[in-house]
Amino acid sequence: MLMTTGRFTIQEWAQDERPREKFLEKGAESLSNAELLAILIRSGNRSEDAVELARRILGSCGNSLGTLRRMGYRDFRKFKGIGCGKALSIMAAFELARRCEMEHPLFQANIHSSEMAANIVIPLLRDLGHEECWVLYLNKANRLIGKEKISRGGMDATVVDVRVIIKNAIARECSHIILAHNHPSGSRGPGETDKAVTLKLKKAALMCDIELVDHIIVAGNGYFSFADEGLL
Repeated sequence: MLMTTGRFTIQEWAQDERPREKFLEKGAESLSNAELLAILIRSGNRSEDAVELARRILGSCGNSLGTLRRMGYRDFRKFKGIGCGKALSIMAAFELARRCEMEHPLFQANIHSSEMAANIVIPLLRDLGHEECWVLYLNKANRLIGKEKISRGGMDATVVDVRVIIKNAIARECSHIILAHNHPSGSRGPGETDKAVTLKLKKAALMCDIELVDHIIVAGNGYFSFADEGLL
């Protein structure tokens, strides 16, 4: 004999309350974060519909989209009903959003301040749970001609190979470079290792007629500039 749980599936909801139908009829802005996430995961599990599962996932990260964006594959797989495909769908959506942000005209602009440089590297680094080191390559007019991830580390440190940076800078025929890395801890201040690496890179770059314009440390949506603080 079939038993009922007393719950309604999404298919049994009023049509204008179903996430997909609501999206089509009223637009994406009419949906809650949970409803948008439910569209990505498509279905729930035996005890939860997609929206309920989405609410639980969001609840686990304090209903913060920034925290959700930092969740990894294994984090999503901990939720019953989230398999490989669903986990990758969520992560792919956030990656597309990040790449869309990186298409901003600023990425083709001439960089004349730490703020402009920070606005480029913050989207790359702010939501990571590990440290990464990036380099911005600029021509004589300080126009951005390339950006590159140099290394990836753990939660507390990443290795910076000065030789690789200089080699790549010469290959791109750039005149200026900007070093950038993040502090997942949220601390903006540089450590002694950060200062030592900056000095080493500055000296090596000068020997090749390349100027290290700045070293940006990203901490969330904030940043620390070596140039602004007179440390270059």
